[in-house]
Amino acid sequence: MPLNRRRFLTLASLSTLGVGLGHKRSLAQSLQIQTPHPGPLLTQASRWQFIAVGDVGTGEQAQYDVANAMVQFHRRHPFSLALLAGDNIYDGGEMERIGPVFEQPYAPLLQQAVKFHAVLGNHDVMSQRGEAQIRYPGFNMAGRYYTFAQESVQFFALDTNPGPHWPAQLRWLESELARSQAKWKIVLGHHPIFASGLHSIKWQLATRLGPLLGTPKLYPGLGEQLTPLFAKYQVQLYINGHEHHYERTQPIAGTTYLTCGVGARLRPTGSSDWTAFSSSQLGFAAIAVYDHQLVIHGMGVNGQPFDQGVITPTFIAQPSSQRSGA
Repeated sequence: MPLNRRRFLTLASLSTLGVGLGHKRSLAQSLQIQTPHPGPLLTQASRWQFIAVGDVGTGEQAQYDVANAMVQFHRRHPFSLALLAGDNIYDGGEMERIGPVFEQPYAPLLQQAVKFHAVLGNHDVMSQRGEAQIRYPGFNMAGRYYTFAQESVQFFALDTNPGPHWPAQLRWLESELARSQAKWKIVLGHHPIFASGLHSIKWQLATRLGPLLGTPKLYPGLGEQLTPLFAKYQVQLYINGHEHHYERTQPIAGTTYLTCGVGARLRPTGSSDWTAFSSSQLGFAAIAVYDHQLVIHGMGVNGQPFDQGVITPTFIAQPSSQRSGA
């Protein structure tokens, strides 16, 4: 039976309340800057390190500020790999903007032979479904989804945008994860699975209201498709952008989720039951690879770390109870 206006407003209010209760603090409360997480700077004791950042492609001053911080970090702690977590070119993935949004801000790193590996974000697929970016040599994409390895780490790069590629991508991902012998398995995608930002709240609200309003579910949530594979094949880290804040979770069913869409623009963030640290500030993530741990640092444009987290290869998969993301 169709919903009348009063019933709709009541359900909407209750659903919004339910989403808010899933967070330890409300979005409004989270606008207060969290105390920076203490921790030492990265040292040369790690076997090697790489950086990750998302939502960079504005060509605005903030992007150049983050790029300069990456360059300064490289001078102190050399790295040869940088991951781009999508939305590489705003606003519509136009390749004619590749100069001001990639080649110019990251020129000092490219000149030092730093290799970038990218995935597609929702803005990137607005132009020819991102095909031109896939072919662009500077992004080193071996396809819409692809894998590559460096020392003890194997990376699995996905196109998390809705589309007809998903069935084949899931089959490919499971096959590659099953055959991987790497100590560390890291998946890179644009959209979040566990995050506390505005996109994730809207997704949860739509998911809860949809059945009540008779709206069909167009495609499974990202977590429904990926988290079972992460648990089965012991993926230790998932890196994403889309949300314009930084957030690192506690291990959830054995996997840590790292949101780092802070390469150019910011939005407020909340903090959920599974959040280890979250903050809305420009920067990038630096991940140091050791024999027996990964050490994650959130790095600000001032060159100082604002977060530190450690991941061990010991994998204890437990059922997860809460999920956000698109």
